[in-house]
Amino acid sequence: MNARGSRSATDEFTRATRAAKFILSRTRLRPRVAVVLGSGLGVFAERLSGSVRIPYAKIPSFPRSGVIGHAGRLAIGTSNRIPVAALEGRVHVYEGYSAREVAFPTRVLARMGVEAVVLTNAAGGIHPDYEPGALVALSDHLNFQATNPLMGPNDDRFGPRFPDMSEVYSKSLRAIALEEAKRLGIALHEGVYAAMHGPSYETPAEIRALRTLGADVVGMSTVPEAIAARQTGLRVLAISCVTNLAAGISSQPLVHEEVMRVGEAAKDKLSALLAAVIERIHRELSRERVNAIPAPTEERK
Repeated sequence: MNARGSRSATDEFTRATRAAKFILSRTRLRPRVAVVLGSGLGVFAERLSGSVRIPYAKIPSFPRSGVIGHAGRLAIGTSNRIPVAALEGRVHVYEGYSAREVAFPTRVLARMGVEAVVLTNAAGGIHPDYEPGALVALSDHLNFQATNPLMGPNDDRFGPRFPDMSEVYSKSLRAIALEEAKRLGIALHEGVYAAMHGPSYETPAEIRALRTLGADVVGMSTVPEAIAARQTGLRVLAISCVTNLAAGISSQPLVHEEVMRVGEAAKDKLSALLAAVIERIHRELSRERVNAIPAPTEERK
């Protein structure tokens, strides 16, 4: 039995639709690709051409970010003449939001007509080869946040009650990212992301456990958005910027200022990669749309 008749589920769908309509009323652009920019990684949005910037506080029902390094704005502009929606910052479970609330902007993007989303984040490096500043395309994740954005009543208009998660992060989009990174001369690794609740950083014992379980990077975001995106049918690419070595990997104490500093240093290569990847994704989506149009049938004589 689905919960389409549930008041809370119906209201969430209605709120997402209302927010999407509000955003689209502020611009003539209709982006099919969106990017979510993590801590200290918002410079990509500043480089969009002809952008309209809308504070989250003005978007109906949109959660507001209160973390340093998250501007709390949605920008819609063009990158290489491709319409793009860019979320400058996100909210987190550790701020007191539920996983469903964290994922709400992703649902709004889907209601706007977005078909693919690129999630970025600042992460701690667990893999011994990942130095600060390294970029990692996520191949999978471990969810240790003890919550899920799909908990509670389900509305089938968002997607199925039990969505498949065997390929959360699109192999084809990851292949595009790897190809573009190679063309640009940017080192791009592949790895598994461990999502922790936060806001405290992990202990050395926790990092040893995560490494044993196969995690390569660790952070406090991304997974709720990725799960909700897949339920709604969005294709997902996620890229972590390693801003520090995880606890126990380095003897240095972990501080948010270091996360911001390394994110700032990596901004140019990440922005260049995002611009190239978004252009390729848009081209791929356009090609798929053309191929999906039935060929005209010969008129009967």
